[in-house]
Amino acid sequence: MKTHGLDEKIRNKEALIGVIGLGYVGLPLISAFANAGFRTMGFDVDNTKVEKLNAGKSYIKHIDPAFMKGLIDQKRFEPTADMSRLGEPDCVIICVPTPLNESRDPDLSYIEGTADSIAKTLRKGQLVVLESTTHPTTTRVNVLPRLEATGLKCGEDYFLAFSPEREDPGNPTFSASTIPKVVGGYDDTSGALAAEMYGHAVVKVVKVSSMEIAEACKILENTYRAVNIALVNELKMLYDKMGIDVWEVIDAAKTKPFGFQAFYPGPGLGGHCIPIDPFYLTWLARKWGEPTRFIELAGEINTHMPQYVITRLAEFLNDAGKPVKGSKICILGAAYKKDVDDPRESPSFELMKILLKRGANLTYNDPHVPSLPKMRHYPDMPAMDSQELTPQFLASQDCILISTDHSAYDYDFIVKHARFVLDTRNATKNVTEGREKIRKT
Repeated sequence: MKTHGLDEKIRNKEALIGVIGLGYVGLPLISAFANAGFRTMGFDVDNTKVEKLNAGKSYIKHIDPAFMKGLIDQKRFEPTADMSRLGEPDCVIICVPTPLNESRDPDLSYIEGTADSIAKTLRKGQLVVLESTTHPTTTRVNVLPRLEATGLKCGEDYFLAFSPEREDPGNPTFSASTIPKVVGGYDDTSGALAAEMYGHAVVKVVKVSSMEIAEACKILENTYRAVNIALVNELKMLYDKMGIDVWEVIDAAKTKPFGFQAFYPGPGLGGHCIPIDPFYLTWLARKWGEPTRFIELAGEINTHMPQYVITRLAEFLNDAGKPVKGSKICILGAAYKKDVDDPRESPSFELMKILLKRGANLTYNDPHVPSLPKMRHYPDMPAMDSQELTPQFLASQDCILISTDHSAYDYDFIVKHARFVLDTRNATKNVTEGREKIRKT
């Protein structure tokens, strides 16, 4: 196969690996390739991120700043905001966001803009891999034509593949290097080169027959989770009315050693993948004239959960003779899941938005998010800093609403000093004293 020597470079770990997008996916990927012995470059349009990395600082909690500084000092990692240097890496991996627009349709502008940037410096012997989660056909329809416009031919002059990211921020068991990597190439040569590259950095490579298979694989993984979470969220609303503890029901069901996997309810979906990916699939299905009623219903249920939580909160406050308007409410957790500093698509922001609109006196606490970051979908969210959970502060609040069940929280302490606790995560299950102040939803 004609590879312009790229296969030998990868095999000998002489290939320079470039990663575009230095966020929760890109930085762990840099770490995995650097640990495997490759030199790496990191590209990001946010010059602040580049400056922090070059100064030996990390803006992601589970990425050790000392480790990143060591890579830079050893010249194994070079962060840059200069996209004109995209011709330098032998392998270019795209890890940019794929959000939804206001009408909840896919926004591929980041992928397309990145492909245009790569095309400006594309050269023979380069491998381009898209990792950003998206719908099947994106690599072929939205990336390939932009690269082909250079006059270079895919599969002969340069190579193209898709490999979905499977990063799980904060997971102590699995990291970028220990999660199997699915790889699908434009052609056999592209797929083989991508598989060879990832094979040095990850525990296992699963090579599939096409880019579309790899794209569809990622969408299936996250839609599976979204649908099952919607199921337990719907059951939670029913069981709440019946006076049945859905958490105990799930604990009982998961004792079955086959045929059941436990999923848990919550105040809404968070993270970059699960709240978004099913909508990519339903959008694609509409284009093909096929209804996806099951997936769309799951999306409706999960999207409704923050409003359901506020409705339950209003009921509990009403029992105490208080309206939401004017009540002091503190939300615990701004991150989308426990023990991470990642706020992307966190349901806490939707809870805050609804409470502010209803006139609540709102505060929050999160040991991993000291100040609320600016969020794309919440441009009007006021600036807030995390409040210290002192006995006096907890006692001053009409309600403590647990949105994210961080391990750092002392739930016995919180319940002891709070007037009322609304628990959306079953975080207080082991609290024994003061249970009369707890409501689970």
